[in-house]
Amino acid sequence: MNNLLIIDSDILIDVARKDKTAIERLEEERKKSISAISSVTQMELIVGCRNKTELKHLDEFLEDFEIINLNYVITQKAIELLKEYRLSHGLLIADSIIAATSLILDVSLLSKNQKDFKFIKGLRLIKYP
Repeated sequence: MNNLLIIDSDILIDVARKDKTAIERLEEERKKSISAISSVTQMELIVGCRNKTELKHLDEFLEDFEIINLNYVITQKAIELLKEYRLSHGLLIADSIIAATSLILDVSLLSKNQKDFKFIKGLRLIKYP
């Protein structure tokens, strides 16, 4: 699965807002790898929808992404990350799950919020922009 790339919610939110940098970067990455998201990212995006039309557009948009569902191994890794980094770095639940997904699948993560992940040992965080 090394041609897989996990995309963080912040990139997708910027794409939805028609941010040129995010759109170009996502297009660039999609030429090199299969774009995937954690199911927690899907949940974050659903929560951001204000009506059924936006939800419908989101569902259509996400058809182009592999969605990686939580499983026992990802969950355990997320818990381990929270124990290690919650108090020292303020790691949040969703970010721990996204990072754990990348770590367990041994694939890179693309996130605009570098500060949310840069301290996690072993995480292959791709520079943005």
